[in-house]
Amino acid sequence: MVVAAKAAEQDEGRDKGRRRFLHVLLGGGVFASLVSFVYPVLRYVLPPPSADLGTDSVLAATVAELKSNSARIFRFGSRPGLLIRTASGEYRAMSATCTHLSCTVQYRNDLQQVWCACHNGMYDLNGRNISGPPPRPLEAYEVHVKGNEIYVSRKQGA
Repeated sequence: MVVAAKAAEQDEGRDKGRRRFLHVLLGGGVFASLVSFVYPVLRYVLPPPSADLGTDSVLAATVAELKSNSARIFRFGSRPGLLIRTASGEYRAMSATCTHLSCTVQYRNDLQQVWCACHNGMYDLNGRNISGPPPRPLEAYEVHVKGNEIYVSRKQGA
């Protein structure tokens, strides 16, 4: 009788061990499945951190490269910038990233305005949004001509 009771306790102990092992195995499988589903979704939804080079001033062009009523795209840190020489010879610089969906804008010399081709957004030569879906103006930069070189820098206090 005592031997039969001990054998029953050992069988019950083995069953608990098997159940615990199955719980850990199934729980680990469910956890691994959730991680393999959620991780790619989070990587897609959350943008990677952009590396800002900490640049406050860049050489955008030389005077000879930019004719009157034309523009040039340049790199300002990790983002594109737009340097414009107006028909009157003034230089203007602004971010070349549309404030609507981050498309790259371009200068249209026939309209003398900045145009976003993605959704037909228009900006004036000061970067103010004048038509289309862009919600905010473009970030304006300061332009400094030093000899034959044109430097663009962030506005102080911006």
